[in-house]
Amino acid sequence: MISSRETLSPEAQLAEWVEMNKKITSQGKLATYIPALARANPHDLGAAVVGINGLELTSGQWHVPFTLQSISKILSLLVLLMEQSFKYILSKVDMEPTGDPFNSIARLETVKPGRPFNPFINAGAITVCSLIKGKNVDERLNKILDLIYRCTGRWPDLNHEVLLSEWETADRNRSLAYFLKDMGFLGNDLEQTLELYFKQCSIEINSLELAWIGAVLANSGRHPVKNTQIVPGEAARIVKSLMFTCGMYDASGKFAVSAGIPSKSGVSGGILSVYSSNKASLFKEGCGIGIYGPALDEYGNSIAGIQLLKMISKAWEMHAF
Repeated sequence: MISSRETLSPEAQLAEWVEMNKKITSQGKLATYIPALARANPHDLGAAVVGINGLELTSGQWHVPFTLQSISKILSLLVLLMEQSFKYILSKVDMEPTGDPFNSIARLETVKPGRPFNPFINAGAITVCSLIKGKNVDERLNKILDLIYRCTGRWPDLNHEVLLSEWETADRNRSLAYFLKDMGFLGNDLEQTLELYFKQCSIEINSLELAWIGAVLANSGRHPVKNTQIVPGEAARIVKSLMFTCGMYDASGKFAVSAGIPSKSGVSGGILSVYSSNKASLFKEGCGIGIYGPALDEYGNSIAGIQLLKMISKAWEMHAF
């Protein structure tokens, strides 16, 4: 049972909900198809919330580092939106939801040949990586790392064990990349594009740092404390819209109805959520939420993290509608 806001502080509420949802971690499974991810503790669950007013709330295993995986697709898209026009990006990657798995290749050939449905499926993210400007992989990767640094205040590391696992189990992603190359959608060398994609997925972060990224997006791209514009407001708006419609793999529609918060998940168990409305009583101006729970449901989303976000959304009145 969710305790009322009158009887518990926000910190105590969050702690209570984290403990409640830890019980369902046993119902999920780790992402064993990337061997390094299978070494996570399946019973971990951590959460952090950062308000636009600078308020920080943390609970559970919020400090445990994890790799961004598909959450990194938000960051590479933001970098690209700051370099290229939206019209140009749309000519290479569509912005439509899809009910297909994130690594599907079938409909690339049968529907709108070659152009990925959106930047948050693997084919779309690989295309986005290929379009980022730079003379080499490191220069392009540093744009993503610098964006994280400006949001969180810490230059992130790569998890090289996960990176090696990504590289060694990349047959499906290589197939996607070769198809995209054949159709003329890749903007850079195929091998360099894949290297950038694997490296961005292997960036390591914790729940609080993830929540700070969310707070920047919630504040229309402006840092809540430093009051500096990190990304253009229009880029933040585009990304939040895509998070709402496409951010939770092929369970995005269900999540939009039940939780109603723009979110993006990754198969390491991370979820980034962004609340921008002025409706909630606790975070009237908005907030970012970072979740970590490596036990996944059938769609590849954190099984406990989703339930936790549903509780947060309901109790703190964060549903978009």
